[in-house]
Amino acid sequence: MAGTVADLQGDLNLIFVRARSLWKESAARLHPELQVAGYKLLSFIDRAGTANAHQLAERFEMDKSVISRQVRMLEDFGLLESRADERDGRLRVLTATPRASAQLSRLRAEYAARLRDGMGEVTEEEILAASKVFRLLAEV
Repeated sequence: MAGTVADLQGDLNLIFVRARSLWKESAARLHPELQVAGYKLLSFIDRAGTANAHQLAERFEMDKSVISRQVRMLEDFGLLESRADERDGRLRVLTATPRASAQLSRLRAEYAARLRDGMGEVTEEEILAASKVFRLLAEV
């Protein structure tokens, strides 16, 4: 079992390296000055529909000052909009701009196609099993 777990750790490291590379590539395709952290925040906001800085700091375990800097940059790049929260005026509701949503949708579709092509010999059952393993690992 120890060798199997070590192999899993090694494979996970490779996945993390590849994911970091894809995030960097994706960030550059959205805006040449966009950082990986900003890309991850924007991608999450787009998927969620809206978010606020507190939710982002909690979700990504980032300091609120880092979140604030990234949000400002995303707004400056025209990728993010913010408005006052109707229930609590102290909070800002963050939303991806329509342009950012369209670009993110296009990137996701491209990467999904690459993933499908790369896993052509993997069965649906194997993909479901892998998804279960990833969910469990996310809770460790």
